[in-house]
Amino acid sequence: MVTLRDMHEDDIDAVSALRVRGWQVAYAGLVPQDHLDGMSAEDDARRRRAGFASSRGSRWNLVAVDEDDVPVGWVCFGPYRGVTDAAAPGEVYALYVEPGLIGRGIGRALLRAVHQHAGARQFATFQLWVLRDNARARRFYAAAGYAADGAVESDMYGETAVEEVRYRRAMEPRGL
Repeated sequence: MVTLRDMHEDDIDAVSALRVRGWQVAYAGLVPQDHLDGMSAEDDARRRRAGFASSRGSRWNLVAVDEDDVPVGWVCFGPYRGVTDAAAPGEVYALYVEPGLIGRGIGRALLRAVHQHAGARQFATFQLWVLRDNARARRFYAAAGYAADGAVESDMYGETAVEEVRYRRAMEPRGL
């Protein structure tokens, strides 16, 4: 049984470790292995800690915690990057679940919570970017009502370009 709550600064180390494990499992074979091997929970936590307090009110972080209050899932969302007008869509910046717990509904619960926040934040749509070749994630988001909208971008990992596709979902007026 997991519970969802706002992320606290004390959760940063656990969330960073979760994010790095999530990357290393989900992106194996999709992102160059040397990049994955070079990831560090400590480095991630240092960057996350530096921006955590200053992003309050413009980004929201929710965690799914187990019975010991240890984060086993995390989602970060807010206004779509680079858009500052009031009609900006929302964006799911990141969603990760402890790799051994994938398929148990934690990711769905986190995404539902994001959608419930949509009405209060007045986001008419939510968007997110997913690796083109990440079939599992693409199925997950499609099952949640997201669809690719045709936008594509590439991120460089050393000499390797990795394509991402943008997914979009309209929010119903009540935010669900």
